[in-house]
Amino acid sequence: MPRIIPIRDLKNTTAISTLCHEEEEPIFVTKNGYGDMVLMSMETYEKNLFLANVYGKLEEAKQDMKNGKYSSVEDAISRIKKNHGL
Repeated sequence: MPRIIPIRDLKNTTAISTLCHEEEEPIFVTKNGYGDMVLMSMETYEKNLFLANVYGKLEEAKQDMKNGKYSSVEDAISRIKKNHGL
């Protein structure tokens, strides 16, 4: 379940930092009852960035498969061997 805190709670920076590291998920900050910001630890940010990149590459691969842009495993291994002198 997402953690939601009011902006006034940002006054206690040490507690917010601890919360960010404990939750390992984004923390949503509201201002006057509306969403305003999202906070997260660097580790969570990097993990989310990595996953977004992986999902993007998987989507590209899915589109390539759909459009017939793929080769057999044997062809891929042959190209790797040729490119790396194996």
